[in-house]
Amino acid sequence: MRTPRPVPEHLRDRTFSLQEARAAGISGRMLEHDRFREVYPRVYCLAELDISSTERIAAARRNLPDDARTTHVTRLRELGYEHGELEPLHFVVPRDLHLVVEGITLHRTVRMPPNDGAGVCAEAVFVSLATTERLIDLIVIGDWMLRTGHMSLESLGEFVRTSAWRPGAAEVLVVMPNLDARSCSPKESGTRSILAFAGLPTPEVNAEIHDSAGVLVGIGDLVYRRWKLLIEYEGRQHALDVSQFARDIDRYGGFRSIGWDYFQVTNERLARPRAMVLRVHGLLLRRGYDGPAPAFGARWSSLFAPLTPRRGAYATV
Repeated sequence: MRTPRPVPEHLRDRTFSLQEARAAGISGRMLEHDRFREVYPRVYCLAELDISSTERIAAARRNLPDDARTTHVTRLRELGYEHGELEPLHFVVPRDLHLVVEGITLHRTVRMPPNDGAGVCAEAVFVSLATTERLIDLIVIGDWMLRTGHMSLESLGEFVRTSAWRPGAAEVLVVMPNLDARSCSPKESGTRSILAFAGLPTPEVNAEIHDSAGVLVGIGDLVYRRWKLLIEYEGRQHALDVSQFARDIDRYGGFRSIGWDYFQVTNERLARPRAMVLRVHGLLLRRGYDGPAPAFGARWSSLFAPLTPRRGAYATV
């Protein structure tokens, strides 16, 4: 039996195009061997290669025209935030090009947004997400983009002003008043949104709390200062990390010593948002709150729905 031709080292740990394979002496006929697998049309890798999300995006690029740029959740993933499924991968081209490739959604635009040669700018990503994602997810993602410096409210506003024709631009104007760069985690952003859209007062975000002498006691995730109530998100790491658990006990003890109460939010509580709101409302009442009760009508429901009807591939972005 003939010994298979060795695969060049520079192709062993990544995907490669048919053109690259041929340049390395690997013919199309050889690529039909079970040593290889086709990732996308005319894009291959060794059969045993475990393809990372980054490499899968690179593989998709090898299948697409040179002017294709990542957008939507794919570009968001490249920026450092994972939301939704990896596939389909989202790319955009600045022309009327129709390609049907399983696992890839190719969008078209009449004018390519600012980009770095690989993907579109964060502002364009956010506008594109506004065409498909729920309002609560947009608030969470928007907070993250602001906090990490990928965009600012000013740059987002300017992009929307100059690209008002793009799908999602009008919807972003609805989202922007609900964004807060001070949020330190997606769970904090989600909790804040749930409380506000139920009609409770919007809490301060990551605010300092001092004792009567002005000494800093701690920083609260979400702070109802008037009623001395903290809303704190507790991830599983807080219980599993012994040192973190001890710090939390000391921290909460400090808050209690100056007359503050706190409510711990967990993933389980976030999964039952209405019940969580009612618990917080009850605590506020016990601490003197006399404002409106929570309301679970149209505004509440809008938080958990896409801003625009679901659609297929965009004609323009």
